[in-house]
Amino acid sequence: GRVNGHLVSLLTLMKSQPLAYNKDNQEDKEPLFDTVDTLKDCLRAFADMVPHVQARKESMLEAARRGFSTATDLADYLVRRGMAFRNAHEVVGKAVAFGIQEGRDLSEMTLAELQVFSDTIEQDVFDVLTLEGSVSARNHLGGTAPEQVRQAVLNARKTL
Repeated sequence: GRVNGHLVSLLTLMKSQPLAYNKDNQEDKEPLFDTVDTLKDCLRAFADMVPHVQARKESMLEAARRGFSTATDLADYLVRRGMAFRNAHEVVGKAVAFGIQEGRDLSEMTLAELQVFSDTIEQDVFDVLTLEGSVSARNHLGGTAPEQVRQAVLNARKTL
């Protein structure tokens, strides 16, 4: 919010400048210093807060299992099996609507129930409908796969 506002002010000021030096450049300092002060305040708040955060693994796992968080994985699965994305999107939408009506997540449906929406779906769909399968599927730079997270931790430790 505030940081973005300062940056936009600074960028607007700089964009409106002629190519040669102009005394208006003296006015670029205030939004820049304001941005630095705001960022430092945010970092102080986080530094004080993070050591006191307690992760409740079971609560986090239960929350992640709700809300159809693997819907994108189902769409990706269908596309990998040759379905056009627009069709996969429609299939997933119908499956999620059914899940909402029944009060069940995609991973809690039977194979027969999922196949009502597409006969492209096979037993291996349950490999991608689990949270572990969903996380592991993103095995690319910056992804959520365990190998990527471990590498990011190593890189951060080297940087520190």
